[in-house]
Amino acid sequence: MATLLGFDFGPRKIGVAVGQTVTGTATVLETVRAQGQRPNWKRLEAIIREWQPDAAVVGLPFNMDDSEEAWSERVHRFARQLQGRFGLQVHLIDERLTSLEARRQLKVSQHTADDRIDAQAAKLILETWLADAQSSAAAAAQTAAQTAAQAAVEPPSPSASGAS
Repeated sequence: MATLLGFDFGPRKIGVAVGQTVTGTATVLETVRAQGQRPNWKRLEAIIREWQPDAAVVGLPFNMDDSEEAWSERVHRFARQLQGRFGLQVHLIDERLTSLEARRQLKVSQHTADDRIDAQAAKLILETWLADAQSSAAAAAQTAAQTAAQAAVEPPSPSASGAS
């Protein structure tokens, strides 16, 4: 079982969620407020120390035309800093529409400020990555099983040196 932390990075707030690979589920933790438009590394370090994650998943903002948002370089930088400061493997995943879905799930209007939105978005980001990882693992296992079954049915081909 691997534990992962999910992050919904923003210049003022960072939503945080925790999840694990066995069930593929995630739980909202908190929203960490930035300090002077910089991540609150002290609080993030405390969260990382408490949960001891095997990896982190960070939402990467995309536009609807599949281009990265103008401010996504800040997300890349945050991901590199997580990796460098804490030695975490960091996965980036498309976070398109997660804040909108978080608002819908929490029944919060578009114009209402609510710190729960960022943490809920982090949960959705992490659950999306976990679902993708489980799907990829299942596909790989199915391919391996098919290859093994095919190898068991087909007779070995004669070698080039012994074919004369």
